[in-house]
Amino acid sequence: MEPVIKINPGATKWDIRQKVWDYIEDNNLANFPRPVHNRIPNFKGAFTACTKVSELQEFTQATEVKVDPDKPLEGARLAVLQAQKTLLVPTPRLRTGLFNNITPPQGASKEQLRICSSSQGVRDFSVPVDLDAKVKVELVVVGSVAVSEKGLRIGKGEGFADLEFGMMASMGAVNESTVVVTIVHDCQVVDISEEIIESHDLTVDYILTPTRVIKTDCQFPKPQGIFWTKLDNEKLEKIPILKKLRALEEQAGKDVTLGEAPTAAEPGQTGPPKRQTRRRPRQNIHQDDMGESKQENTESEKKARQRPARVRKESRGDGGGGYERGKGKRGENMKEKGPEEGGSEVMSQRKLPLSVTTVYLGGIPAGLRVSELKAALREKEAAPLRLTWQGAQHRAFLDYCDPQAAELALEALQDLSLNGHSLQAELAKSQRGGKRSGQSNRRPRPSTPPKSNTPPADTESDTNEKTEE
Repeated sequence: MEPVIKINPGATKWDIRQKVWDYIEDNNLANFPRPVHNRIPNFKGAFTACTKVSELQEFTQATEVKVDPDKPLEGARLAVLQAQKTLLVPTPRLRTGLFNNITPPQGASKEQLRICSSSQGVRDFSVPVDLDAKVKVELVVVGSVAVSEKGLRIGKGEGFADLEFGMMASMGAVNESTVVVTIVHDCQVVDISEEIIESHDLTVDYILTPTRVIKTDCQFPKPQGIFWTKLDNEKLEKIPILKKLRALEEQAGKDVTLGEAPTAAEPGQTGPPKRQTRRRPRQNIHQDDMGESKQENTESEKKARQRPARVRKESRGDGGGGYERGKGKRGENMKEKGPEEGGSEVMSQRKLPLSVTTVYLGGIPAGLRVSELKAALREKEAAPLRLTWQGAQHRAFLDYCDPQAAELALEALQDLSLNGHSLQAELAKSQRGGKRSGQSNRRPRPSTPPKSNTPPADTESDTNEKTEE
């Protein structure tokens, strides 16, 4: 079949990645999280493509299957659990180890297995696998940004899939005969020049798409160990397990000399090009010792902040935060309508950025305190720039500084459960219906504050908190 995306001669890996990401975005071929740039795309039809893995003879014969933690591979992880096979999932970014064994509860229902196959399951139902564990992986499932019918694969540029396979080879968990499968959208199958494929790059034996099963008969060998010259000291510091593996291989008399260039670099390029994304540029923000976000301001902002600001008493319901996924400026308080039906809004003394992205959080159980919700958000690393608490209506609204921060928070909150109740997290209505990502959802500030005959309330209850007029 002729590839949908045409790759120009001489294109680098980053050229191909950018072309695939742009095509998927321009044609609206992806689900959450968006945009797909710098990700393994969660393409539409991913679950259908994942179900095809159970049709492979190699899957039927396998007892231990390693599946990457990417969102589009969730269906493949579910298929492994439903087939009662051992599911191994790499630790995200290899921070705490190589991979975990996902162990569902005894007699788990289909819904429980679905949860186990999600990002929450990777966190809550996993048992770490030690380097000296006797593991034999017969099938490996990886995500890709682009892949060719010859089995040449391009990931998102961080090299984790290649490194993980090399580490498993060092452990004796995989070998040259281990079958590698990738699951992609049909448009991600493109022509890739053999010249840009390196010895440490992982190749694939099967490509599964929503419409096809492609057997590649790939002639390129898979990595049979770690290419230490492709790594540097910075990488070792970020991935502690590499230090242990390096010490073991050094004791075995192997050459473990490190390289100098970062592994993410392309030939003739020191790193990914500055991206043409739809994200707002990152602002110059840092955190103080208390975890509070501070931002260096432009001259115009500094002058504006020299003007005296009206001071209002701060409500106890402020979402606060100070996490990287929700950062904001300190500034004067202001009163606005709620993001949805005009509910009461709880704000700290922060001035929001010109554009915010709001996440709706529904299904909040009766009696839950805002402090409990804030603690859960911090645990999920999804603390917002601002939290609008409407406990009486069983909902809250979370404002994030840009669409990317909101998407990361949404991904972390998909399986959030509090007091035995599953909460619903999705983009607020004001962010949907064709509005461009990053467009502000804030209404203009009224010239005069609304008058009210009701005296200000300052209550100890946090089930219906309001900013004091």
